[in-house]
Amino acid sequence: MPLDSSAGPDLTLSGGLCLIPGEGLRPATLHCSGGRIAAVTCDRPPRGHGDIDMRGALVLPGIVDIHGDAFERQIMPRPRTMFPLDIALVDTDRQLAANGITTAYHGVTVSWEPGLRSLAEAQRIIAALDDCRDRLCVDHRIHIRWETFAIDAIDSVTALFSRVDRPLLAFNDHTTPTLAGGRQTSKIKGAAERAMVEPEVYMTLVNAIAERASEVPAAIRRIASAARDRTVPMLSHDDSSPETRQSYRDLGVSVAEFPLSGDTAEAAALAGDDLVLGAPNVVRGGSHNGAIGAEDAIRRGWCSILASDYYYPAPVQAAFGLIARDVASLDQAWDLISGAPARAAELDDRGHLATGARADIVVIPQGSVHPVLTLVAGKVAYSRL
Repeated sequence: MPLDSSAGPDLTLSGGLCLIPGEGLRPATLHCSGGRIAAVTCDRPPRGHGDIDMRGALVLPGIVDIHGDAFERQIMPRPRTMFPLDIALVDTDRQLAANGITTAYHGVTVSWEPGLRSLAEAQRIIAALDDCRDRLCVDHRIHIRWETFAIDAIDSVTALFSRVDRPLLAFNDHTTPTLAGGRQTSKIKGAAERAMVEPEVYMTLVNAIAERASEVPAAIRRIASAARDRTVPMLSHDDSSPETRQSYRDLGVSVAEFPLSGDTAEAAALAGDDLVLGAPNVVRGGSHNGAIGAEDAIRRGWCSILASDYYYPAPVQAAFGLIARDVASLDQAWDLISGAPARAAELDDRGHLATGARADIVVIPQGSVHPVLTLVAGKVAYSRL
């Protein structure tokens, strides 16, 4: 039946194959009311108002994207070329919904850098998200990427921990590799363009912040303590060794994202950590920067979560790619992009199709890899029906 966004809070999705926890794919009817799944039944009720015929389609939990920064390209599509935040965020919202992402954690970086990843710009992005929520379809949340040398930003970051939509906190350190000469010239040039300064000026800033390196360990402990007190889930980014991962685990950081080596990923998995890798890595057949291969890590049991990273179409495409190559079943592949990230973010109300869960739902025709319907809290966010 044709749909419009005013279909109302009561919807029934019938005739499709639903991914039910513990049961896999089976015919079922989802009754949605008040933004929740009110009931999951085996019967197919008579057609009536609000009934959506899902015959020939897979009905799946909405994708929970635990780490995505593609929105930055909407804000700054070309170097040093900034666009109004409301335009960029609304466009980002449409991309998310069209790709089945119903909960999006935006990787908002708080760095010592000027420009796109400065504290001031992070605060502007967060404020813009709040200001335009009534124009957004997807549940937009914040993944704070705190650069560990951004010592003066700690109070501003910890102030965000009290938000109603509790953020995630990730520990980033892109400064130490730069100081050690471990970043390519092209990456330094890109960082300078993002900061809207020349590379020479950028390196002058790097050298100046390096003088505060002795303050970094205490800053990490301080902000981790504040996050634990507010029960904010924590992640460590680009762990370079098992020892680095262990140091963060000791602080209560239970999620590792984008570890830089296989031994680090293996150590994290053996310790029971959640491990995030990029869905684009799966889609492209490898990392764009020479890091570990996500598909191989999944085969080895080293990866529990896939994130969009820098490309919003990637999660759904990666899941179906894994299925097509017999790397994972539908249950396993979809858990990588929905259930597991929801659990890691401590969002108990989504990532599964069950009575009482949020009605965050994605519908994909059998034989296709493209969503035709995305519901967020029971409302139509995207439809090609």
